[in-house]
Amino acid sequence: MAEERRGSWFGFGFCGFGQALGSGRGRQVHSPEPLQTPGEDADVCRVSASWSYTAFVTRGGRLELSGSAGCAAGGCRDAWASEALLVVLRAGPGRGAGTELQAWAPGSALSGEPLWAHTVGPEAEGEDAPGGEPQAGALPLLPGARAYVSPRPPFYSPLAPELRARRLELGAEHALLLDEAGQVFSWGQGRHGQLGHGTLEAELEPRPLEALQGVPMAEVAAGGWHSVCVSETGDIYIWGWNESGQLALPSRSLAEVGKTAAGEASGPKEDGSDVRTAEGESGGLAPFIAIQPFPALLDLPPGTDAVKASCGSRHTAVVTRTGELYTWGWGKYGQLGHEDTSSLDRPRRVEYFVDKRLQTKATKM
Repeated sequence: MAEERRGSWFGFGFCGFGQALGSGRGRQVHSPEPLQTPGEDADVCRVSASWSYTAFVTRGGRLELSGSAGCAAGGCRDAWASEALLVVLRAGPGRGAGTELQAWAPGSALSGEPLWAHTVGPEAEGEDAPGGEPQAGALPLLPGARAYVSPRPPFYSPLAPELRARRLELGAEHALLLDEAGQVFSWGQGRHGQLGHGTLEAELEPRPLEALQGVPMAEVAAGGWHSVCVSETGDIYIWGWNESGQLALPSRSLAEVGKTAAGEASGPKEDGSDVRTAEGESGGLAPFIAIQPFPALLDLPPGTDAVKASCGSRHTAVVTRTGELYTWGWGKYGQLGHEDTSSLDRPRRVEYFVDKRLQTKATKM
């Protein structure tokens, strides 16, 4: 999703459950449309989109759900939507109860008792940024950056104090952490190369990415089984699974859609990447990459610097310093924001915002 200015949002992609994406007409929105936010004058500061529903939080602390799950609640500071859980940070029950982290079943309408609750101590709350948003701890990272929340037990996981987390992102089976010094750590399952350590092995504890040592990072993002980070100078590094071209590297599935025949695997290269070949239209063998277990530098058009990256399960989006939006990867449901629903193994600019003379802005999502 993209934000044109404070409180103005656009949506595109799958909306088969009636979740608020643009007009909501049909099951897919292929090109960006103004997002149907709750209430005519709702000042939305946070949007968290899961597959079948979307959560909105306003600066006034109101939470609204749209799609397969629907409800409204007050006193909310943040919300994080997943198919397994809806996690909210809200005022605890009773006067002076402080802030409470709550995990709910998405279809519960936040009625009754939460599945799990944890009181966030005053020392972890920190000061709010102008506009009432927490300066640190955007979910799933908690205020104070000392722990994070997961959609699977244990819901609450503490972080080692020395990590000093600035941002944390969760994929389907892995986690990425960016610390205050700009260093990236990863842990979890690694069978698709999503950890970036050059192997397909799992890591039980946060491990720094040696390949990025000495290159301070400003952003991290985790897809289902791939990972992205943006350096302080605007460079993009990407690694993991490339099944749908989400790494912007040649993809076998896209080659097959393009009426090419898969060839025999040539096996992993010395650097660990799984490079294979397919027969191209000219009859020659064209390489494709199934898994990239090391961070690879991704080039956008010359003079284009990235400031923000975001990932879906099998697609990737980047916002540039000049306010342009580039997307690539799996596009079957219009989630890339282009008029067609083709999947792409190279970045393509979303022309809607260029045509409308709008600039996309990076948000704390």
